[in-house]
Amino acid sequence: MNHPVVPPGGAGAALNKVIDTSTPLVVADTDRTVACWSDGARCLLGFATDDVVGRSLDALLTADGTAFRHRDGSPVAAAPLVSPLVLRGRHVGYLLTAAPEAGADDRPHDQLLTWAFYQNPTATSITDPEGRQLRTNPAMARAAGMTEAEQRGRLVTEFLTGPGFSAITRQLLRVGETGVAESTEAYVRAPGESRAHAWAVDVFPLTDADGRVRAVETCIFDYSELHGSRKRMALINEAREHLGTSLDVAGTAGELAEVIVPRFADGIAVDLFDQVVEGELPASVPLGPVALRRVAVLPHSGTLSGLLAPGGPVVHAASSLVAGCLRSGVPELRTLSDPETGRWFEGEPEQTERLRRGGVHSLMAVPLQVRGVPLGAVLLLRDAHTPEPFTSDDLTVADDLAARTAVCLDNARRFRRERGIAIGLQQMLLPRLPGLHPAVETAARYLPASGDAEVGGDWFDVIPLPGARVGLVVGDVVGHGLTAAATMGKLRTAVRTLADTDLPPEELLTHLDDIVSNTADTDAAPASGPDRVPSDVGATCLYAVYDPVAGTCALAGAGHLPPILVTPQGNAHIIDVPVGPPLGLSSLPYESTEIAVPGGSVLALFTDGLVVTRDQDVGARLEQLRGHLERSTASLDDLGDEILDALLAPERSDDVALLLARTRVLDRTQVGSWDIPADPSVVADIRRLVCERLSEWGLEELAFSAELIVSELVTNAIRYGGGSIRLQLIKDDTLIYEVWDGSTTTPHLRRAQPSDEGGRGLFLVAQLTQRWGTRYTRDGKVVWAEQSHLG
Repeated sequence: MNHPVVPPGGAGAALNKVIDTSTPLVVADTDRTVACWSDGARCLLGFATDDVVGRSLDALLTADGTAFRHRDGSPVAAAPLVSPLVLRGRHVGYLLTAAPEAGADDRPHDQLLTWAFYQNPTATSITDPEGRQLRTNPAMARAAGMTEAEQRGRLVTEFLTGPGFSAITRQLLRVGETGVAESTEAYVRAPGESRAHAWAVDVFPLTDADGRVRAVETCIFDYSELHGSRKRMALINEAREHLGTSLDVAGTAGELAEVIVPRFADGIAVDLFDQVVEGELPASVPLGPVALRRVAVLPHSGTLSGLLAPGGPVVHAASSLVAGCLRSGVPELRTLSDPETGRWFEGEPEQTERLRRGGVHSLMAVPLQVRGVPLGAVLLLRDAHTPEPFTSDDLTVADDLAARTAVCLDNARRFRRERGIAIGLQQMLLPRLPGLHPAVETAARYLPASGDAEVGGDWFDVIPLPGARVGLVVGDVVGHGLTAAATMGKLRTAVRTLADTDLPPEELLTHLDDIVSNTADTDAAPASGPDRVPSDVGATCLYAVYDPVAGTCALAGAGHLPPILVTPQGNAHIIDVPVGPPLGLSSLPYESTEIAVPGGSVLALFTDGLVVTRDQDVGARLEQLRGHLERSTASLDDLGDEILDALLAPERSDDVALLLARTRVLDRTQVGSWDIPADPSVVADIRRLVCERLSEWGLEELAFSAELIVSELVTNAIRYGGGSIRLQLIKDDTLIYEVWDGSTTTPHLRRAQPSDEGGRGLFLVAQLTQRWGTRYTRDGKVVWAEQSHLG
């Protein structure tokens, strides 16, 4: 029998010198004590070196000595081959090798399995149930950053560290213990790499015929590219949902920042031209330094907070990435070590130092442009929080996000511009109220909708009427924007025109409804679109006429909320006004009501923006307004501010118009009134009575002209009017003459020929007064004239 010859030093030393320890070999001394334990033996039987060296060889064999015994007690399908070790003719120990029980026919298949394992492109490894690495193919070695020889026999927890690897090792040990396969995803960064990898990890047990877990196999599929594409698509999809929800330029820039940080970048700054912020478009990009305004900034870390200055003017050097991308219209991608980046820093050395201290290593500048016109730029940074630098794929995503943002910014810019024009138009069309009218003291407030809401068509007006009376109007146009503002101006003009004819409130609304209906028929032409509804259709209006002589107020409404009356004693109640349909929607007649209004009372007229909200009942809001009016003792101006502060939230979706009027009642000493019989002979007496009253008022200098005016108006009433005739003289800011009669015939001013004996009376009246006219009553008409006086 040939015995292997080993050098001095014992059986263990001899083995380590002459054989490959990767094969299943065991060396025992003459007393059958294990002296050397190879990696191959450890892989085959599962025992660590420290577990068997010094123990009896019998512990590794089955009871009958015909097979190896695994650590878990099960027999191994390999027969032990025992050979004596002889040194210089002396027996020093035993050498054990494993002979597979498979026949010769299995060897080619074993070789195929080996090839399949080591040539598999999927990273694959095999560990024992305790987590010691047994086999590793090249793909797994590359993924772990270690060769197979460096891994074999070591616990995976010893060389795979970090959050991602730790999760995999815990999964591997669970499978070794439970025998249940697991699949998961992990994000790991291999040693020496800056970019993290996305892995799909499958871990499953390797069991024997009895179902016992002998080893655990781990397969890893690196889908980093696919994962990156999914993340980029998810970011773009999220941007579609979040961008453009605000019609505010700064708000849109802030939406982009919230989408980008921290998922895509560690810091962002959005800089726009000042013209864009103001609602206009910039002319061109200057060749030198570029002045922008920072409208949004979002750093992910405190370090970047110092780098990205908050909102305000920002000047970028001509050599900067931002200026370059604006001039070229092409996004720029740089790393801090890039020589091209150094050119930028030559113009901004302080910025260079701040970026380096902040740990910034990668940055992008992306232009914001729409239809070829630059609006501004986006600056994106990555620091130590994201070790991976931006890639060309990231640049493509950033360019896509910038394009979407630019469209939204342009919409917000155009909205701001149109909103500004609409507000300016509306403010121009709304009246500038006098502080004091002969009949009422007035105060008004108009607030456009806040935030992204367009300007509406709420309006109010105070219209002086003959006889010291006053017309009070509030209205609300359907829709928003320039069209609503223009429609509001059209309706206000129509109401003023109709009020000049001195129509009662219900008749004025009837005529206004006719105007709206006729306009709707004209606007319904095909050029306007078959589905277009004119903005004046559905408008609401409340019209009130206050008479300070009678102390009464007549009101009528077209789909509008009723006003509130506060008496001098402080009692407030909602006036019961017959509410007709909104304008242009029905041919139903409008009705009015007349109420007594003591002097010193306050009338509050308002649009629905003051009391209509989404979360509260209109009745409850009206009650809040009524209660506030009842409790307040402030002046009208202060009362208007108090009401708005008490009832309105900072964010409003509708316009608000509020008109407050404190009534005055003329003293009886300021009014003279006489009933006149239909007899021409009484005209002389009437002239005398008028002169006496003028003398009481200290207006004797007007006696001559007053006699002529009264003679003409009273004579015409007696001659042509019929019915009850009455003269009323009112002294206020002007001297007002009013003559009632039962006729509805309108007197006309005409030019008399030299040969005519009459026809000059009204001509004289027109020459002696500032204005004159006719209004109609239920019983006839009133011819009136106003004459200025110095008293």
